[in-house]
Amino acid sequence: MIAREGVAPLVVAVIAGVGVLHYIGVMESLPFWLLAVLMVVLFRDPERDIPSQPLAVVSPADGRIVAVEATHDPYLLRQSTRVTIQMTAYGVYTTRSPIEGKVLEPQNIPDGDHMPHGVWLQSDEGDDVVVVMTRGPLRNEPRCNIRFGDRIGQGKRCGYIHLGGRVEVYLPENARLTIKEGDTVQGGSDIIAKLVRV
Repeated sequence: MIAREGVAPLVVAVIAGVGVLHYIGVMESLPFWLLAVLMVVLFRDPERDIPSQPLAVVSPADGRIVAVEATHDPYLLRQSTRVTIQMTAYGVYTTRSPIEGKVLEPQNIPDGDHMPHGVWLQSDEGDDVVVVMTRGPLRNEPRCNIRFGDRIGQGKRCGYIHLGGRVEVYLPENARLTIKEGDTVQGGSDIIAKLVRV
């Protein structure tokens, strides 16, 4: 229920609270217990019910759909549909894999702040989806927990953006969208599109 990024600060807050409680007093320890509660809230990472629907693409993050557009995929150099999700500062900061597949190295690495964070996922059927994590509100670097050559399941944890950021999903051009701008989505459980077999 707690993201790995929050384990260390939570443990430090709890140990400090116990130490101050034991050696000084209850009232003096309260700030550390409040800090521990804050760590639990900020770093919560609940389990999600991943839908068992063939060809479904699940949302990679909690947030609101701020853009849906036909555009050029700068990573795979193709025409695609891009879905942009804005995470909230008070939401869950974990990012998840939208499809099951293998992590491959993109054909092209475009310039820009989010350059290292374009993740190319290819399903067993050859469908290509690219997920891009951008910096959070404090300009903090997103963490990507998967590497080229790894295999990852749909809806599984793959990254983290502290305090939230923006996540872009580049889908095949013919993907059938199930969301629209303004919709609120939950990472790992809400379907944003379905892949189309040609």
